[in-house]
Amino acid sequence: MQFNYSFNLLNIKPVLALAALLPLAAHASAGRDDDYAPGRLLVEAVAGVSDEDLAQVLKAHGGKHRKLGQSTLHVVDLPPSASATAVLAQLKHRPEFKFVELDRRVKSTYAANDPYAGSEWHLGKMGAAIAWDKTQGAGITIAILDSGVDASHPDLQPNLVAGTNIYGGNSDTSDVCGHGTAVAGAAAARTGNAAGVAGVAGQARIMPVRIAYPDPTYGCYAYYSTVASGLTYAADHGARIANVSYGGVSGSAAVQSAAQYMKSKGGLVFVSAGNNGISESIAPTSSMIVVSATDGNDAKASWSSYGSFVTLAAPGSGIWTTTKGGGYQAWNGTSFASPVAASVAALMMAANPALDPAKVQSLLQSTAVDLGAAGRDALFGYGRVNAAAAVQAAASSVAAADTQAPSASIAAPLGGASVSGAVAVSVNAADNVGVARVDLKVNGTVVASDSSAPYAFSWNSAGAPNGMASLAAVAYDAAGNAGASGTVQVNVANNTSLVAADTTRPVVVISNPTAGQVSGNVNVAINASDNSGAAGIRLSLYIDGELKSSGNGGSLSYNWNTRKIAAGAHTLQSVARDAAGNTSTATVQVNK
Repeated sequence: MQFNYSFNLLNIKPVLALAALLPLAAHASAGRDDDYAPGRLLVEAVAGVSDEDLAQVLKAHGGKHRKLGQSTLHVVDLPPSASATAVLAQLKHRPEFKFVELDRRVKSTYAANDPYAGSEWHLGKMGAAIAWDKTQGAGITIAILDSGVDASHPDLQPNLVAGTNIYGGNSDTSDVCGHGTAVAGAAAARTGNAAGVAGVAGQARIMPVRIAYPDPTYGCYAYYSTVASGLTYAADHGARIANVSYGGVSGSAAVQSAAQYMKSKGGLVFVSAGNNGISESIAPTSSMIVVSATDGNDAKASWSSYGSFVTLAAPGSGIWTTTKGGGYQAWNGTSFASPVAASVAALMMAANPALDPAKVQSLLQSTAVDLGAAGRDALFGYGRVNAAAAVQAAASSVAAADTQAPSASIAAPLGGASVSGAVAVSVNAADNVGVARVDLKVNGTVVASDSSAPYAFSWNSAGAPNGMASLAAVAYDAAGNAGASGTVQVNVANNTSLVAADTTRPVVVISNPTAGQVSGNVNVAINASDNSGAAGIRLSLYIDGELKSSGNGGSLSYNWNTRKIAAGAHTLQSVARDAAGNTSTATVQVNK
């Protein structure tokens, strides 16, 4: 995904007023006009809304949408004459969208540095050396979503793998601010090389994903859109951990959706709480782990933000780490608490690769040192991370077989309702571990799938004949257990008319995945339309020439487990046949 950010800042040398960073931490929260990308929105359509439908809705506003990786998120670019705020007001209540939000910029969360701060005190505080007796993170990739990474740094170079530049739309991941190099070192500076510093997970791989640009006055900034795109890239390219050390991102619906997408791929996302020193008005989220900062006395750092959204705490004061240009310094900020916590999770995954993200997070929280008020609190979340206890718990954990099926129920429409055209369907689903996806079935055929709550669908009832139709939802968990809702009967009442002999072929599109890299479970989504309506369309999905799924109507969804296929190129082909026998095909080639 390429972003054309035309702010004329790419060639500016980063000028960071380090001594003034703490007061500026609140700057990005002030709500100025330049805190938002002009003419840009972030949206997620409900399941069942095709790219064609989305384009039609946006056409009235002159908007064009771009998909973020293999996720369901889209960036909407508006014409220069359009007001993003005004368009948002018109779109946010439309049934086609789960959410619509402005593309806000967010600031990196590092504070003043101290070149004379002593040693890596945080490693001993967390019991890192004890954890290292079992693992140092080998085999786990940590994506550093930041300003880039200095690839020539001797303590980072051995651990680096290929990444990308989301902001520039190219492969240049060099560090434009210096922030990313410091964050990467806190997480995974090389251990055992008799030089420099030791990262918490010193044998983990580092994937640099540049999401930021240098502001010559205020420091290093990213956007919701670059963060969300970076997360989908990391998930699609095998990262198990992603770190985002930029304030306020956990309040973005788009970033939450992208983080949930990464969880569905087997990963975890860690973000910094911020350096405003106040209780932030951000709602808690289960899609990512928000980290506040502690000092050497296990007290909350004075500048660390806090609030009900905080999940965990980690050392963030005087963290000795790598700097751009091959050097070393001690840094302060939740920017460093976040990768410290993230790298403990990487150690846990390396110690027991069979653990799913939910279990890793649960053990990370249950083994944390409970500080402040008993239980979860606004300052420390579940407590300060404890590497020794967390890795021990992960290594000895035996995953019990999950045999409990999720529950599902259709909340709308109600039974007996008359429907026509595009029908909004909402489903409630829950599970003891977590819901992986929900399928909507109409007359026994899956018409759409949704992998993130709230589970919302748009069903084109023109694909069903007039009369009674049966709606049902099936919820699946990661273990493959399925729970079906009760059936809801609705009356389809679309206007019909006689048509001439049909010689027009249907139009078919594979909306997901797009060409590129795939991994984990991939939701294959196919949409078709026809001049005679969707009722007579028969859709078939072939993967590498083998029939995988088929059904009637204008949509088809299939859950493809790419873990079971060989590495290399694979071809997806959809065939649409209408009632008159006219056929069309669509093909997408992907790589694993």
